[in-house]
Amino acid sequence: MNIIVDAFGGDNAPLEVLRGCEMAVSKLGVEITLTGNENIIKKAAEENNISLEKMGIIHTDKVIDIHEEPTEIIKSCSDCSMAVGLKALSEDKGDAFLSAGSTGALVVGSTFIAKRIKGIKRAALAPILPSNKGRIMLVDAGANIDCRPEMLVQFAVMASAYMEKVKGIKAPKVGLVNVGAEDTKGRELELEAYKLLKESSVNFCGNVEARDIPKGDFDVIVTDGFTGNTVLKLYEGMGLFFGGKLKGLFSGGILSKLSALCVIGKIKDLKKQMDYTEEGGAVLMGVSKPVIKAHGSSDAKAFYNAIRQAKACVDGKVTETIIRSMNTIKGK
Repeated sequence: MNIIVDAFGGDNAPLEVLRGCEMAVSKLGVEITLTGNENIIKKAAEENNISLEKMGIIHTDKVIDIHEEPTEIIKSCSDCSMAVGLKALSEDKGDAFLSAGSTGALVVGSTFIAKRIKGIKRAALAPILPSNKGRIMLVDAGANIDCRPEMLVQFAVMASAYMEKVKGIKAPKVGLVNVGAEDTKGRELELEAYKLLKESSVNFCGNVEARDIPKGDFDVIVTDGFTGNTVLKLYEGMGLFFGGKLKGLFSGGILSKLSALCVIGKIKDLKKQMDYTEEGGAVLMGVSKPVIKAHGSSDAKAFYNAIRQAKACVDGKVTETIIRSMNTIKGK
């Protein structure tokens, strides 16, 4: 299996990208194709004693800046490391693609270079979030600010395929974000989406209020990109808030520090559960081949896990499952 990796996407590129790729080659048995400046890649690897065994390089000097308009990936930045990687993916030179670069550029590039699955109206960003009962997938988390009801149904189908094939959850429970649990609540978008989801092939279990998302009663949380991004950012913010508060509680004095020693194991478990690097990245659902968006501040561990996530998508035949499921969607 060959995973194409944008070596210059993210805040810590290319060093942490290379370290993560080296780990992936060693532990996962995958091959890697790196895109970016070959001289800089080889110099970073040599200076940091990183093996490039089983790693090929597609050279390009250009990198798309996060401040660039996303559409520039198909215009002035069509030869950047991200675009070159997506082009290689479209030409079957790899099985999946990974980047920690601009989210907007990745969505545009995946749509117009790698292409969407036939019948899928929009690609959707789908991060994995921690919950009280394990992990849940949120879709869409920001790729599509305005959505139509039938798009939410497609999001649910795609996310269900991932949770079943990658996470091993049979008939994942799907919830629709709304301001109330009743089927009469919400805007026209939610009211119509509710009806379509009830008629679809997914295991739709009703509306879910934002406060109930962390409970983990649902495996897939569906909403439009504006709402989803708000949920995601609040999730991340509250995680940092409670992490800071918890640290403060156990660093006040000798008794606090002694108390911390008694529960250090539980604290580490909680920290691991809340750590985004454990999952890897967010899947860009609906693209013809698996595309993973890693966090911009990803370190080697996060890149390794993102590659592991990409491999799991390929092994689980997530794309193929989505294609088969498309025929079951009404109003597609």
